[in-house]
Amino acid sequence: MIKFIVGAKGSGKTKWLIDNANEDLKSGNGNIAFVDVDDDHIFSLDYQIRLINAQDYKLTNIDSLCGFICGLMAMDFDLEKIYIDSVYKIIDLNKDNLETLYDKLSSIEEIKERQIFINVDCLTKDLPEKLQACSEEVTLED
Repeated sequence: MIKFIVGAKGSGKTKWLIDNANEDLKSGNGNIAFVDVDDDHIFSLDYQIRLINAQDYKLTNIDSLCGFICGLMAMDFDLEKIYIDSVYKIIDLNKDNLETLYDKLSSIEEIKERQIFINVDCLTKDLPEKLQACSEEVTLED
């Protein structure tokens, strides 16, 4: 399952990802990875959640992000959930090419057994219609 966590800048998307990752660790059986573009949240995440700095792996486009996600799944069969925060800061990830990312990831059989949450700076209404059903909009009130 792929879910886009959307909302305006400053709406609390990162907090949503961190809170849900920490909560899912308590209730789930598998491992959790949190991909970010820096190490700023190392103390916000439970120590059992694997924090990965995407910049260390030279991600530059959607293809490299898909390959990176596949690599994470291949190296850890117990990986249950992947939270991806702020990669739009280092790759061109916007409302116009999210459908490409979704299609590429959805075509990978292993994805169906995992949950992937991807933070994107846009509103649900701005997403392609196909992706609106697999998005959750975060607002300051959440």
